[in-house]
Amino acid sequence: MSLTVKLQVFEGPLDLLLHLIEKNKVDIYDIPIVLITDQYLDYIKQMQREDLDVMSEFLVMAATLLDIKCRMLLPKEVNEDGEEEDPRAELVEKLIEYKMYKYMSYELKDMHMDAGRTLFKKPTMPREIEDYEQPIDYAQLIGDMDLAKLNQIFKSMMRRQVEKIDPIRSKFGKIEKDEVSLEEKTAYVEEYIRRHRKFGFRDLLQKQGSKMDMVVTFLVILEMMKTGQIVIVQEALFDDIVITSKMAA
Repeated sequence: MSLTVKLQVFEGPLDLLLHLIEKNKVDIYDIPIVLITDQYLDYIKQMQREDLDVMSEFLVMAATLLDIKCRMLLPKEVNEDGEEEDPRAELVEKLIEYKMYKYMSYELKDMHMDAGRTLFKKPTMPREIEDYEQPIDYAQLIGDMDLAKLNQIFKSMMRRQVEKIDPIRSKFGKIEKDEVSLEEKTAYVEEYIRRHRKFGFRDLLQKQGSKMDMVVTFLVILEMMKTGQIVIVQEALFDDIVITSKMAA
């Protein structure tokens, strides 16, 4: 007699990993990679899917888990700050992000179900009441206001406008805005990159003379990153962005 195994359907490899972590009641920040990898491999061995694209996603995650498992057996790598790097860090970050979006989808689904139980009543107000406009008594509205009082109020407001004018700064001439040439700034940044090859984005901005210079420099950096002339890396949130040149020396 054959043994029938009923498998739970998961939306993707991260969904399966999250299920295994919750099933084993382990800390998501300290995943027992050997245990989780073995259970993950046992599951995909029993999977029968016609969609090869979906199956390939599970196989890619299996390869990632095996890679992390091997790196855990090796001496830990040390970053530039002298801190040991955890091979699981990137996977943990993806799992936390997926878990957040998953539970957000549950909240949206509940809101959608609650909205489906909401009933609305069409307006039943008679047309006579809808078209009714309360008459305006202009005599009561104006009260004791006359042209003389209106003139006094107008003059008072004009005096306030005059008092707001700075007697010194109003005599200043017009300040012309300095225009920043995009072509010249691009040439400047390219020369800067050739001389430094690798540098911090903050250092580059501090060398600019004005806010407009900083804005144009930022646009030039974005364009060079888009065209593949440079590579930018930020190790952690709020760290300086490190720019590395891929231009020929």
